[in-house]
Amino acid sequence: MLPFLKKHPFAVEAFFTSSHVLSFAVPKQQLESMIPECLELDTFKDKWAFVAMAMVKTKNLRPKGFPQCMGNDFFLIGYRIFVRYKTKAGKNLRGLYIIKSETNKKKMELMGNTFTHYNYTTTDINETHNGNLIDISSKKSNFKIVLEKGKEDINLPKASPFLNWKEARRFAGPLPFTFTYNKQQKEVLIIEGVRQNWKPKPIEVKAYNINFLENLKLKNITLANAFTIENIPYYWKKGRKETWN
Repeated sequence: MLPFLKKHPFAVEAFFTSSHVLSFAVPKQQLESMIPECLELDTFKDKWAFVAMAMVKTKNLRPKGFPQCMGNDFFLIGYRIFVRYKTKAGKNLRGLYIIKSETNKKKMELMGNTFTHYNYTTTDINETHNGNLIDISSKKSNFKIVLEKGKEDINLPKASPFLNWKEARRFAGPLPFTFTYNKQQKEVLIIEGVRQNWKPKPIEVKAYNINFLENLKLKNITLANAFTIENIPYYWKKGRKETWN
């Protein structure tokens, strides 16, 4: 594969039918070795760092400007760490570093691995609704999430480090930027997402089991928050790169 193709060479747009994101707090020392040298952890009270699982249903995903009929519908799963990057111009960007990506269709795996460094794999992803309950699961990837929507006055998870939802919303993904890094070339690739009417709402997590997070062997990991959005136009700008030193 030609290396330049993997650098997000064109803008991509999609419609987010839904996006559910669970963020987990971890003592920051445990995530420091999982991010590249150009990035810093985005922390809370200089103690907690965060890893999130995002479950996103996309509609009509396609190169920006192409007609909707040329788009495809995918279910995407992303595991990300909340990070910061300081640009050469001195601007401090908040964003995400992706550590694992999954999709429900082989076509998305092929496209994603052609034009990004996100290393997609294909898995089974099943979503069922029973009243206000949403069940998202995968046998192959061994995860199961049960959410309850429509509730008012939702409490934060019991062990959350946040005191209120206002604090928690600062760590509601996705953030505007995503970063990848080529260590050999000392090159940072910055991908900016643009969204409309972005108003994440708290959602209650009734149960969860996530094998990928368990396999990371993180100690004292705790569910910090969970947010949902629906029916959002979204696009990613063409990637831009700069040298880090």
